[in-house]
Amino acid sequence: MKTTLVITALCASLTCGIAQASERAETGWEWIEQGALIVDVRTPQEFADGHLDNAINYPLSEIEQHFAQLDKDTQIVLYCRSGNRSGQAYQWLEKQGFTNLHNAGGLVEMQQSK
Repeated sequence: MKTTLVITALCASLTCGIAQASERAETGWEWIEQGALIVDVRTPQEFADGHLDNAINYPLSEIEQHFAQLDKDTQIVLYCRSGNRSGQAYQWLEKQGFTNLHNAGGLVEMQQSK
């Protein structure tokens, strides 16, 4: 009985994670259609291996220099490989006063959502 409950809880949590991931990618596409700046925060090597159309590569390690001159009200969609680095970028930009940010998750997630 205990094993069944654990398996059921695990399946439910995985389903919720998939639904959330898809939702953030779909919102990312909505913002992109509205003209948002698309920022890939992966490394230049990862970016060279493939990226979203019209995306610019501002690696997480160089984020401070790339956003220094950007209007803090600019609509920005961030993505990376899994959503982790774009989440870190989101938090850092938010602390800098950026107000119009969205973490769309990972590249594959975005591509599968379109």
